[in-house]
Amino acid sequence: MNIVVLGGGRVGHAMVLDLAGCGHAVTLADIDSDALAKLADFPGVATVRADLGDPAELARVVAPAELVVGAVPGFMGFETVRRVLLEGKPVVDISFFPEDAMELDTIAREAGVPCLVDCGVAPGLSNLVLGRMEAALDETHRFECLVGGLPVLRTLPYEYKAPFSPIDVLEEYTRPARFRIDGHEVVFPALSDVELVDIPGVGTLEAFNTDGVRSLLRTCSTPTMVEKTMRYPGHADLMRTFRETGLFSTEAVDTPSGPVVPLDLTAKLLFRAWKYDEGEEDLTAMRITVEGVDGGKSVRHVFHLLDRYDPVTRISSMARTTGYTCTAMVALVASGTWKEPGVAPPEFVGRREDCFDAILAYLSERGVHFGPQG
Repeated sequence: MNIVVLGGGRVGHAMVLDLAGCGHAVTLADIDSDALAKLADFPGVATVRADLGDPAELARVVAPAELVVGAVPGFMGFETVRRVLLEGKPVVDISFFPEDAMELDTIAREAGVPCLVDCGVAPGLSNLVLGRMEAALDETHRFECLVGGLPVLRTLPYEYKAPFSPIDVLEEYTRPARFRIDGHEVVFPALSDVELVDIPGVGTLEAFNTDGVRSLLRTCSTPTMVEKTMRYPGHADLMRTFRETGLFSTEAVDTPSGPVVPLDLTAKLLFRAWKYDEGEEDLTAMRITVEGVDGGKSVRHVFHLLDRYDPVTRISSMARTTGYTCTAMVALVASGTWKEPGVAPPEFVGRREDCFDAILAYLSERGVHFGPQG
């Protein structure tokens, strides 16, 4: 297919290479000339510099596309997907935008095209699992997802680096976490309920509440659904200190030099502090637990993921796990396996066993091993 990828960050870069390696004609669009230059000479890849926030430029870029992959920062994700759908193009998207993706369902259906959203790790693979489990088991009672991307080398003061835009990470630390507990929807502050978790091959991490359940609250019936982000111990306390100090506030503060939005400044400073060095190793860990009933017996399924930086391809683990989940979804659309018009979060895709198995096989072929264990 002729595929246009919007956004050439770490994840967009990995997806372009993967899609081109599958034989697709890929065009990468980004405003960052450096991001484009890294792929300019790769076989099967074309690059175009464009301001994707400009509706006219976006329309020009996607005009020749048979399918569009969205990999822009979360704050511009919803509007980007909306405008691509208005151009009548099918979309597979990974941007973690706060808006309700189902608001785009009518546009996608009127265009007669599929729109797969939240196609990353979590949300993404986590949704896929719950969709499969709800379809396969007689009953599902509890879903828990623990997930985190981390640098292998722990360096003070943060012991953390961001594999994508820091502004999207900070969203996780400010947006209230919406869960379902015993059939009731509840809201907890982000960074709350810290617990220590032992992850084989990594060690002891801390897990805290973040807003990752998202669409599952509307689409799934499991009475208890919780997601927590994992970091090295101590990170949540530090981020709460930042938040309570006001460094994540979106309200402008008057200074002698003029008004400043604290979040904008914090994100700018952390972009340097949290940036991975070239070749620096990272890892992605996830543990999903689903409890329920099957054949009259209580069952507990645990899915594990532990992935690491690939020194051969020099692609980060978070780019691999996020990007290849997305390109696996692209493969479903490109092959005609998934052709339902309208917006579909991953749990819809996971309800189909053939799609679920195809995605896990696609990841395994690329060395990303995810599945039930123990």
